[in-house]
Amino acid sequence: MRIVFAGGGTGGHLYPGLAIARALVRLDPRVRPQFIGAERGIERDVLPGTAFEHLLLPVHPLYRARPWENWRTAAGLARSWGAIGRAWGSERPALVVGTGGYASLAPLAYAVTKGIPIALQEQNSAPGMTTRLFARFARAVFVGSPEAVVRLDVRDEAVIVHSGNPIEPPPSPRPDKGAARRAWGFPERGGAVLLVFGGSQGARALNDALDAWIARGLPPGLQVIWGTGRDAYDRYASRASAQVAVRPYLAPIADAYAASDLAVTRAGALTLAELCAWGLPSVLVPLPTAAADHQAANARALEACGAGVVLPQVELTADRLADAVTALVGNATRLTGLAAAARRRGRPRAAEDIARRILTLVDLNHVDT
Repeated sequence: MRIVFAGGGTGGHLYPGLAIARALVRLDPRVRPQFIGAERGIERDVLPGTAFEHLLLPVHPLYRARPWENWRTAAGLARSWGAIGRAWGSERPALVVGTGGYASLAPLAYAVTKGIPIALQEQNSAPGMTTRLFARFARAVFVGSPEAVVRLDVRDEAVIVHSGNPIEPPPSPRPDKGAARRAWGFPERGGAVLLVFGGSQGARALNDALDAWIARGLPPGLQVIWGTGRDAYDRYASRASAQVAVRPYLAPIADAYAASDLAVTRAGALTLAELCAWGLPSVLVPLPTAAADHQAANARALEACGAGVVLPQVELTADRLADAVTALVGNATRLTGLAAAARRRGRPRAAEDIARRILTLVDLNHVDT
């Protein structure tokens, strides 16, 4: 049984599909996931290292700032149409799951025109253009954030599933915090552990603010786990000390989450899903150049439910970072409240829950046909 995952361009649109696909195979080994993405997206590097069949298309994003280049977008869609038809000619998919991004547009459009059922998984509080366009045709729309619902035009409210975002869930039982701290070379008890990272590429604004704070001197009792990003590591590696652990990339990041009391991060949807699943309070610095400013919407949603604090990048300095962090770690009641709100919002089993619903949809589709 073939189930297609269409999406990519960025990890935020690819990794949710991978998490659901793996959950599907665990639940029903008869499922054969196929991924369709973009030749120019992150999937070209990631998918060959997986066990899944995949097809990369010559698609382009929508060039909002350079509209005269959108002929590339149209030409890519035209070339991709035939490639999708050939790929599905021998076996019609039971379902196409769109996970967003420009790479999902052509496969979803092809599925709709050919009468192939579709489902969508939307990660962000502000749904992307592809999700908004195809929501009315979907058998299910899995939303990572409840705030997304008001922006969706669906044929029936029942198709919306408040699933949360599919991530790798925290282990059960949870790791012992004292042991996790010790593994980083920190004292098992007392003080607080701050986690700072900006994703695999890092975040220059976060790195520079933290670097300046360290140069000035961190308060006693504050330990820091710092994921700089691979390209930036050499610039900041010398800041490593008994108080600061500097890494180019945090993998597995569960080791960092388990040891930490507070995080300073960007506001990508999957990062926020992981923070909530771990019940980790956060200071969020949204990427101001994110498409449609979706990171700001994600961050505001988390702040509104009491699980995090927003610090806009335009205000980010060493002083503002120090003030925000020390205000939280110095107030145990506030930190506990933020952690509780994060746990309430967390959906650590989202991938499995979505996979089970997909299997139900596929079974119904087979009965219908």
